[in-house]
Amino acid sequence: MKKKILVTGGCGYIGSHTIIELLQSNRYDVISVDSCVRSTPETMRRVEMITGVNVHNYQVDICQKEDFFHVLEENPDVQGIIHFAAFKAVGESVDEPLMYYRNNLGALANVLEACQKFHVQNLIFSSSCSVYGDVKNLPVSEATPMGKAFCPYAHTKQIGEEMIQNMMVPNPEMNALILRYFNPVGAHPSGLNGELSPDKPNNLIPIIMHVASGVLPQMTVFGTDYDTRDGSCIRDYLHVSDIAVAHLKAMDYLIERKNCQQCEIFNLGSGNGVSVLEMLHAAERIIGQKLNYQLGDRRPGDVPAIYGDSQRANTLLDWHCQYGVDDMIASAWKWEHYLKNEIYDK
Repeated sequence: MKKKILVTGGCGYIGSHTIIELLQSNRYDVISVDSCVRSTPETMRRVEMITGVNVHNYQVDICQKEDFFHVLEENPDVQGIIHFAAFKAVGESVDEPLMYYRNNLGALANVLEACQKFHVQNLIFSSSCSVYGDVKNLPVSEATPMGKAFCPYAHTKQIGEEMIQNMMVPNPEMNALILRYFNPVGAHPSGLNGELSPDKPNNLIPIIMHVASGVLPQMTVFGTDYDTRDGSCIRDYLHVSDIAVAHLKAMDYLIERKNCQQCEIFNLGSGNGVSVLEMLHAAERIIGQKLNYQLGDRRPGDVPAIYGDSQRANTLLDWHCQYGVDDMIASAWKWEHYLKNEIYDK
């Protein structure tokens, strides 16, 4: 019998791709909870186009505990929660720190209380490599200690991890996996689902695609004087479908009780650092056109370089990256064409 999984932030970028992988595994039924403040209900239509399954999204703010708990009351057979729902823009978190603490930590507190109240034993938490701060010894592993958070967004992930670990002590029946992943990019290989926000994009690949398609006139590379090989920031880019598969494998791992500890941590990274300028020039090569960009000052909250060691996930979750940089860009460009035909030109 299929297990029912609740995905918070299911209409979002990584959440929707994870729902696709959960459904296509044929092992899980899925419901979504997403207020759609930073996403769109139309995402579920695209999920259905890919999977053939109509997933119900409860358009509920998880910070409103009574409304969120009502979802669990209607679905008493939920056996696992994958928690994505959070604000995630680094720069915005610097400008609006209280908004990030209220939203990200308040939502997680309600998710943890729901696990306790409704006896949901399996939790996967969407964390971030930003918890490591500015690390000198790369690549980072799960044993790398947390550093000083460079921005309030990263700090909410650090506190969130501690909240989960502390909840394990009085709740011995609960199990949790914390997935610290690096920079998700790209789109579903079908080109029917990808990164989309009602707001102006603030991540590198969507901005590159918008400039290439003419939606934006130009872009800025923030910082060219970092101590890196070309002066721009270095990041560990991962195809969003690879990250989605990791969440599927993580849920399998918990459901099958393969975990040795109540709360375990996994890095999800490729182990390879790619600079912003290298990614930009790769996009020019794949797309076949020069991009209009300017060089700008550093952006508050950015660390110079970070990339990860994922051997633990490779071994215990049997998870490995299937897509490279060219795949990431090609799929994002395919998604950009879909957006132009379906949204921008209407």
